[in-house]
Amino acid sequence: MDRTLHPFPQHLERNALRLLCSNLIKPVTRVELSGLLDPDLFDDPLHRAVLEEISALGPIAPPILRHMLPARITSRGFPDFDLIAFLGDEQANEEQMEDLFRSVLEMIEFRYRDDDSDSPVPED
Repeated sequence: MDRTLHPFPQHLERNALRLLCSNLIKPVTRVELSGLLDPDLFDDPLHRAVLEEISALGPIAPPILRHMLPARITSRGFPDFDLIAFLGDEQANEEQMEDLFRSVLEMIEFRYRDDDSDSPVPED
């Protein structure tokens, strides 16, 4: 599959990252979801770096993740990274979670669409 020809707008990438930084999902869920996402699907280099760092940090509590992420992103070459500006002033609430999950699922489905035999996503 040609990963350079994907239809993901910037807000979809950011929504996926907002979900992964949310207090409303468990750390193990974050690890599982980030493992299903392909960093190559993220056009924006900053978004790709954020996903890679979230994945690298593993199953840590959301407040620790949000505390550690700015320094790690800065060291990756994004000196002006501001987590609050990046995620928005407010953390996602329960009503927004459905849209955030939908963004992640859309990206996961795209990644595994042509990889039926290796797909970790069960078929019905």
